[in-house]
Amino acid sequence: MHRHSRLAGLIALALTTAGYGADLQPTGFDFMSAPTQRMQRDDALNPAMLWVQDGLARWSQREGAASVSCASCHGPTPRAQLVGVAARYPAVDRELGRVVDLGQRINLCRQRHQRAEPWALEDDALLALEVAIALESRGLPMAPPSEPLVMAAQALGEQLWHKPMGQLDLACDECHDQRVGRRLAGSVIPPGNAVGYPTYRLEWQALGSLRRRVRNCLSAVRAEPFAQDSPEMVALQSYLAARDRGLLLQAPAVRP
Repeated sequence: MHRHSRLAGLIALALTTAGYGADLQPTGFDFMSAPTQRMQRDDALNPAMLWVQDGLARWSQREGAASVSCASCHGPTPRAQLVGVAARYPAVDRELGRVVDLGQRINLCRQRHQRAEPWALEDDALLALEVAIALESRGLPMAPPSEPLVMAAQALGEQLWHKPMGQLDLACDECHDQRVGRRLAGSVIPPGNAVGYPTYRLEWQALGSLRRRVRNCLSAVRAEPFAQDSPEMVALQSYLAARDRGLLLQAPAVRP
């Protein structure tokens, strides 16, 4: 009995720490200070869990003219049907015939099935549902679909990743590939990863999406940020997901 209890404890520990610096390839987690790493590891310390709790509450709320909830279709919690889903986005929406990110997919469900108005893409309500769903993929490998529309988006994203932009004429790869581990304005430059989003950034004192992070970077090089729902924004997210294929999803992550 004691041996079985010890084995169960080891399994629980492995599951608890999955997705937190367990990858052979470094992610942003590996470049953080020990206190910030602890904040991400411990759900009791991770501020993003406040949004998770909000998302779980919203999951069961009936909304829109149809008066249905997420639970009406997908079960009592995201765990019922959506384990692993966040690790497979961006993905193709069949009705639109184009690639969408997870936040856009939630809004499409909201419009089609609840007959409710979509949320703004950085609205706390949308982020809350997105992070509650993402939590069910934590510790699972990133697995973006290998199908033509997604691969086309990934190819466009790769072009944008290497394209100098803005008044500073800098490309994403010049920082997040070529200068990883160096410092910029006192901060360590991390690799470009999608594995932690939605992420609680200490700089923001809030949860935010990968879209927000990309727009911040574009503003930093003095470029016009892509619109949140633009093909370019989805393409960059698709490329980053492809780069991260096989890495363990960490959401909700904490970053400086």
